[in-house]
Amino acid sequence: MKSSNGFSVKSRIQSFGYALKGWQELLTSEPNAVLHIIAAAIAVTLGWYLHINATEWLFVVLAIVLVFAAELFNTALEVLCNFVEPERHPQIKKIKDLSAGAVLMLSIGALLIGLIIFIPKFC
Repeated sequence: MKSSNGFSVKSRIQSFGYALKGWQELLTSEPNAVLHIIAAAIAVTLGWYLHINATEWLFVVLAIVLVFAAELFNTALEVLCNFVEPERHPQIKKIKDLSAGAVLMLSIGALLIGLIIFIPKFC
């Protein structure tokens, strides 16, 4: 059923399919995404095992989501750069380096959040 504003259930279902295809692309083409999954699984397992509180869960989940979102954006930007300029180009390298730096920054932040939450549980 389609309404006057262009919304339809079929188009919403298709959009979820496209998003899942993006996740599949990330996981099959980016080795770092697998490392992020392993780190996320460790964090979730530790959180469950150590019975972290709701606020701590919020930070853990937020850190995981931000790292994956950054990795998705970074991958999309790399694909776009490679499409626009298939040959090596200093400006494209700079764009890719900056994008990768954003993922690294969020990954370090996620690690720090994990250390702040989990280290006291072991002391």
